[in-house]
Amino acid sequence: MEAWIWIPITFLAAFMQAARTAGQKHLTKDFSAVGASYVRFLWGLPFALGYLYFLTQSGGHSLPDTLSNASWRYFVFSALTGLSQIAATILLVYLFSLRNFAIGSTYARTEALLTAIVGAFVFHEALAGAGWLAVAMGALGVVIINLARTGVAGETFVRRLFQPAAGVGLLSGLGFAGASLFLRQASLSLGLDDWLYAAALTLAMVLVIQTVIMSAYILLRARDQIAAMVPNWKGCLFVGITSVIGSAGWFTAMTIERAAYVKALGQVELLFTLALSVLYFKERSTPKELAGMAMVAGSIIVLLLFG
Repeated sequence: MEAWIWIPITFLAAFMQAARTAGQKHLTKDFSAVGASYVRFLWGLPFALGYLYFLTQSGGHSLPDTLSNASWRYFVFSALTGLSQIAATILLVYLFSLRNFAIGSTYARTEALLTAIVGAFVFHEALAGAGWLAVAMGALGVVIINLARTGVAGETFVRRLFQPAAGVGLLSGLGFAGASLFLRQASLSLGLDDWLYAAALTLAMVLVIQTVIMSAYILLRARDQIAAMVPNWKGCLFVGITSVIGSAGWFTAMTIERAAYVKALGQVELLFTLALSVLYFKERSTPKELAGMAMVAGSIIVLLLFG
């Protein structure tokens, strides 16, 4: 396996995540935030299972044998991945009900930095000096862009550092960071040489867990979201496909490389999102956004050249 293969895979994952996010935003006119998130799991699951079936057949694997030989770590970390991602998403949605949600969302954007810190101290995935520099630069760039887009001034941000929204945002970022680290541990615990298959199996397992949990909630509390899928099936299909391609990319990249490096490089997603807003929606970037973009781009260069 080439040491650099995780790089183009991460770029693909980041681009697909940006596309999926745009698709979910389009769905919010007919879906609640929870419903739009549910579409991602429900409509993505069949494609994830199809992808797993293809790799199982083409690679000569036996799915029952693989699962029967899997250690308890695989199932525990897969469950933790699904639960962490759901919890982080709920917290992110909850931020919008808080007065200072912009502050919280800025904290949530520090996900890559939190992944590096937790990964180093909990899973002993230490980074090189240049790796820490790249992660820090990227996090700062993302914070600058987020502050620029939400209209929060720097002094206002400092005054509100310890308000409830900040805590919720930090927990959301920790949830996403935990999901990244847990999925890597789940894939590695399988002990397979075929990293594509290990990542696909973990993706399918996590999506099954998430779909079951979200389906139970939707059936009990928001059945109208299911009916809304019928007239919006094209949008749901788009979200499902882009979600699985993106998730397969993230899972594969994090099976190959440390989650902190993948997340740091994955911040290129924000550049893709801003580029789409400029090219497709004809929006103009502010000087602060451009400064943040330059910081993120610089962090990626440092990561690729010296990390």
